[in-house]
Amino acid sequence: MSIFSFGNTIVYIDKFIKFINSIFFIFLILGLSFALIFSPVDYLQGDAVRIMYVHVPSSWISLSIFSLIALSTIFNFVFKIKNLFLIIRSLAPIGLLFTCLSIVTGSLWGKPTWGTLWAWDARLTSMIVLMLFYILFVLSLKFFKNQEKLPKILSAISILGIINIPIIKYSVDWWSTLHQPASIKLLGTSSIHPSMLAPLFLMLLVLLMYCAIIFLMKYKTEIIKIKKKNIGRL
Repeated sequence: MSIFSFGNTIVYIDKFIKFINSIFFIFLILGLSFALIFSPVDYLQGDAVRIMYVHVPSSWISLSIFSLIALSTIFNFVFKIKNLFLIIRSLAPIGLLFTCLSIVTGSLWGKPTWGTLWAWDARLTSMIVLMLFYILFVLSLKFFKNQEKLPKILSAISILGIINIPIIKYSVDWWSTLHQPASIKLLGTSSIHPSMLAPLFLMLLVLLMYCAIIFLMKYKTEIIKIKKKNIGRL
C-alpha cells in the first residue's frame, strides 16, 4: 500500500493531532500566564495592552492564511493539484475565524486606547475588506457546485484579495490612522520591549498550534468525504 493512501494519511494526521494535543495545554497555560500575569503593564495603556497578546498573533495568522490560500488557489488553477484544493477548503474557515478575532479584539483594545470601539480608518477598513473576501471564499466553496468553474472563481477572489494584503500591512504608513505603526520589524529595530515580545511570540505559538489542530481535523474530514464518494486517491 502506498504511504500516501487515504488510510495512511489519516493515521499520520491522527498522530500529529495526538502529539499537538499532548503539548498544547502546557503551552496554553504558559502563554496565558506570561500574557496575563508576568508581562509588564504598559505605562500608558495599563492592563489593556494585554489584549495585544491575542490581537497581534490573530492578525498575523489571518494575513498569512489568506496569502497561503491565494497562492494555493492559483497553483491549483494552473496545475490542478487535488491536495491543494483540500488544503484550501480546510484553511479558509480558520482564516475567517482569526480575521474576526483580530477585528473583535482590535475593537476591544481600541475602546480604552482610542475612546471608541470602531473608526473607519485605513487599517480597520482594510481588515473588514479582508473578512469579506474570506466570506466570499467560504461561501463559494460551500455553495458553488460547478467544479469546473469553481477554481476560476476562487482564483479571481484570491487575486483581488491578495492586493488587499499589502494595503493592510502598509496602511498605517501610507495614511494617517488611529492605528499605531508596526512595533515589530523584521528589517530594523523593534520598538516593543523584550519583556512583552517573549509572551507575544509564545501566544503566537499557542494560536498556531490551535490552527494546526483545527486544520488537521478539517483536512481529515475532507479526506473521509472523498473516500466515501470513492473519488480515488490524491
